[in-house]
Amino acid sequence: MKKFIFSLFLALICFAGQAQAAVEMADQFRADGKIYVVIAIVAIILTGIFIYLFRLDRKITDLEKRIK
Repeated sequence: MKKFIFSLFLALICFAGQAQAAVEMADQFRADGKIYVVIAIVAIILTGIFIYLFRLDRKITDLEKRIK
């Protein structure tokens, strides 16, 4: 079992190293100045997800208090 986990870990490290080699699209966005638009959109989406999860957690906590 330990050998399997270790080999899986090594495989993931290899895949992560290969994924960082293909950044031509990011370089083009950076050269055109559009990378800031991409970063802003990702930030807005992540902020929306975090706000949704925070509100959902508060609602669930309130429901749990009502049940008890």
